Amino acid sequence: MNDLVAKAAIDRRLAEIILPVIEGMGFELVRVRLMSGKTSTLQIMAQKSDGTIEVDDCADISTAVSATLDVEDAILDAYTLEVSSPGIDRPLTRLKDFDLWQGYEAKLETTELIDGRRRFKGELAGIEGDEVLINIEEGTIGLKFDWLSDAKLVLTDDLIKEMLRQRKAAGVVNEDDFDEIKTETQSEED
Repeated sequence: MNDLVAKAAIDRRLAEIILPVIEGMGFELVRVRLMSGKTSTLQIMAQKSDGTIEVDDCADISTAVSATLDVEDAILDAYTLEVSSPGIDRPLTRLKDFDLWQGYEAKLETTELIDGRRRFKGELAGIEGDEVLINIEEGTIGLKFDWLSDAKLVLTDDLIKEMLRQRKAAGVVNEDDFDEIKTETQSEED
């Protein structure tokens, strides 16, 4: 398990516990974070292999993971369990994500300074071995996947269009379910 899926030691321990449950249900684990505050929140991001996940899926995962965590007694204090999709401007946590989202804008952050900087924003250009390729102003550079501390897609119109296309292709969105939008001039003419 790499550090982008589960950063802190507790996150990695929790991921070891919940990964078999989630994979056994046919989902991929995208990210695990135990966040502290007045009440701790365990955030789990998951998806199907086609990149989708529905509300009922999240509820099913929540029920199964909650039961497993209760048995394992992995979190000592009270916590809230939050299961969700990675979202449109999703975190990129696995090497395959950088290849899958090639051509889309992303923000990458490294643990150490690379040529005097830690933050890189540009168009993903795929992967080469264990390197993530990204087109920045200076040209295409390769960053070792292990150097990354954070990575996520940037919300753009192209990304939104692609996500809608994927959901339509997966049969999740049916355009016939939506009413046509009328402009003010159209409604005056009707």
